[in-house]
Amino acid sequence: MINTKAIKEHMMVHTSGTGQMNGVRGQHVGTVDHVENGMIKLTKKDAPDGKHHLIPLEWVESVEGDTVHLSRSFEEVVVGWRTEA
Repeated sequence: MINTKAIKEHMMVHTSGTGQMNGVRGQHVGTVDHVENGMIKLTKKDAPDGKHHLIPLEWVESVEGDTVHLSRSFEEVVVGWRTEA
């Protein structure tokens, strides 16, 4: 089980990939703004559309140093994240 209290502001969020053709381990997805209501809210500064995106904590595979590793490929993350207006 992941200790969600270890996820802090300004941590990098990277994909892990699962051996899929486009899943690249360590591909940057965004930067943690904060954790709220079971979601990681990413900063707007890294987003291509300038909006906050939310990722479910269930997608977190591990937290190592200053990086959150997700259990999804980059494409899965972009398709599945929620965009905050």
